[in-house]
Amino acid sequence: GGTRTAAITGAYVALHDAITWAKSKGHILTSSNPLSQSVAAVSVGIINGEPTLDLCYEEDVSAETDMNIVCTGDGNFIEVQGTAEGKPFDRALLDRLLDLGAKGCSDLTKLQIAALSK
Repeated sequence: GGTRTAAITGAYVALHDAITWAKSKGHILTSSNPLSQSVAAVSVGIINGEPTLDLCYEEDVSAETDMNIVCTGDGNFIEVQGTAEGKPFDRALLDRLLDLGAKGCSDLTKLQIAALSK
């Protein structure tokens, strides 16, 4: 999920930049707001029984559970996609994964805002 989630997070920044440029050139009305929310995505998983954020390749291929989470800048979920690779997981672990993913997306949103303010 790392490549896909990085692409989603980076694509939002690129699209925001492109819209800002298009507004400066008069291609888009400066009063319009084509983007209603920011978007960020992270991978989470269960490694040795513990929820883990931003899995590297080695963790991803050996994870007991692998999940991608995509959120808006205000913390709402756009997509939650996950699979138990080895054994099933319970609701308590799912809730921990969702909390971890939402926190990761929130952290990425702050980085997006910082990058776009430069």
